[in-house]
Amino acid sequence: MEVLKHRKVFAFISLIIIIAGIVVFAVKGLNYGIDFTGGSLIQINIGEFVSVDEIRTIIDEYDKNASILHAGIDKNEVIIKSTLDLSNDTIRTIINNFTEKYDLEEDNFQSEKFGPYMGKEIRDKAFLSTIIATVLMLIYISWRFEFSFGIAAVVALIHDVLIMFSFYSIFRISINSSFIAAILTVLGYSINDTIVIFDRIRENTRLYPRESIDSLINGSIKQSLTRTIYTSLTTFIAVLVLYILGVEDVKVLALPLMIGIISGTYSSLFIASPLWYELKNRKIRTAK
Repeated sequence: MEVLKHRKVFAFISLIIIIAGIVVFAVKGLNYGIDFTGGSLIQINIGEFVSVDEIRTIIDEYDKNASILHAGIDKNEVIIKSTLDLSNDTIRTIINNFTEKYDLEEDNFQSEKFGPYMGKEIRDKAFLSTIIATVLMLIYISWRFEFSFGIAAVVALIHDVLIMFSFYSIFRISINSSFIAAILTVLGYSINDTIVIFDRIRENTRLYPRESIDSLINGSIKQSLTRTIYTSLTTFIAVLVLYILGVEDVKVLALPLMIGIISGTYSSLFIASPLWYELKNRKIRTAK
């Protein structure tokens, strides 16, 4: 596989997605969920399973973008999350609508309001966690390989984060605390694939010292390709099953994981190694 020959094409594809995400973000911002914006939560014990579509016949009048989750062993509880600061009168009206339709008692309901402070705290901690993880990875890879490998790996990780944010920005998918957990998970997953390929490059460099850098990188990626794709594919299928069969709380974690797995595999194969190639060539030209 001639990855280096088409490295500009691979970089261009990523650049288009990231730029599109940045443009949409600049115009519309991100679609933050209740964890970040604050809002209102209503929990209802209906006593039986009721579909999301049926719940929406009541909720859409007050918030069409409300998140509806099922809870309980038999999914007989419903959790409604709205990023709107619903008034007490509105919440009371919603409760009355459910009471009349499903013949419920007052103790079947719980309601709560959240302020935006929780969102700011989550954002700050998530940003700090990402920075710390990235710096530690840079130190580790620089120690195990060389500094240029570390730079290439970190840029690939930044690529993965930007791709995930771009998808969420473009498709207006709600961002919540599960998204942050998925980002940290994807960082660890992606760096693993990148290290495998870098390790193969280093090994081939020692075995074939007279080979050109182009041949070494292309050969190393080709040797790692099957293993990387199979590993990513099996992981993706497992997460996809969770997304299809899981409850809403599981789906909001599975979706960013699926995006991250695809992006992480792509960056490990087509971004990190070509970037190391560019850094290596620049170092060689500077030394001459």
